[in-house]
Amino acid sequence: MLVVLALTVAGCSSTKSTYHYQWNLFFQSIFSPDGQILGGLWLTVIISIIAQVIGVILGVFAALGKMSKVLPIRWFANIYIWFFRGTPLVVQLMFFFFGLSVAKIYTWPDLTLGPLTIDGPIQAGIFALGLNEGAYMAEIVRAGILAVDPGQMEAARALGMTPGKAMRRIVLPQAARVIIPPLGNEFNNMLKTTSLLFVLSVVELYETFNIKQGQFFAPFEFFLAAAVWYLLLTTIWGVIQSWIERRLARGTPGAQAAGPSLTARLIGLRNNSGNQAR
Repeated sequence: MLVVLALTVAGCSSTKSTYHYQWNLFFQSIFSPDGQILGGLWLTVIISIIAQVIGVILGVFAALGKMSKVLPIRWFANIYIWFFRGTPLVVQLMFFFFGLSVAKIYTWPDLTLGPLTIDGPIQAGIFALGLNEGAYMAEIVRAGILAVDPGQMEAARALGMTPGKAMRRIVLPQAARVIIPPLGNEFNNMLKTTSLLFVLSVVELYETFNIKQGQFFAPFEFFLAAAVWYLLLTTIWGVIQSWIERRLARGTPGAQAAGPSLTARLIGLRNNSGNQAR
């Protein structure tokens, strides 16, 4: 046992002493990224946006379904939310791409949209991410709807609006102020969750750096660069989210304290009331 431990320590020491940092690769990846890095970056952003839009749409329908008075619709919404919130995302990715293909249920052919070709793994990844996100957005949307005074719906119905029209024009616009902050946080998570698509061989931002570190045997430098790029993406979105929240808070009581500052949002500081920043 002691011999094995000594050999392990010796091996670690040897590895530590023989590793040569290639800082030029790190700085080039950040300040002079090549086409591969930029391509992975844009693919990450595009997948995140499309999957989030799908998730929001599904979340609205699932929330309304969960609140429906029709029992089969309510059951279907509950089962959807239960399944996608209760199973790992990586399992869902593997199931929808490999499982459906092997079972000949759907084989994900390449999709051509003019000059743009979307291959099967990207389609499956967007589909799985969107379905998974919809289950989480359902609870966010439902909470936003329940936060609106029920008298708003009753007043709209008294004016002759149908339930659907009242929901679209009266309830959902007011619920948006409650929904937007957690929605922004979900998109922040989506930017990072796209890294799981490497299991489908989608060359997004993480997989791009994973390939590069294998080519140059510089895992420290390239994975550190990947972390910096993800930090940059989430920081930019944090600025945008903060601006959106403050725009929505205009004209409401306490608008000046409508949300945490950018610093509080990024590093989790607490505001004066003791509530943790979103």
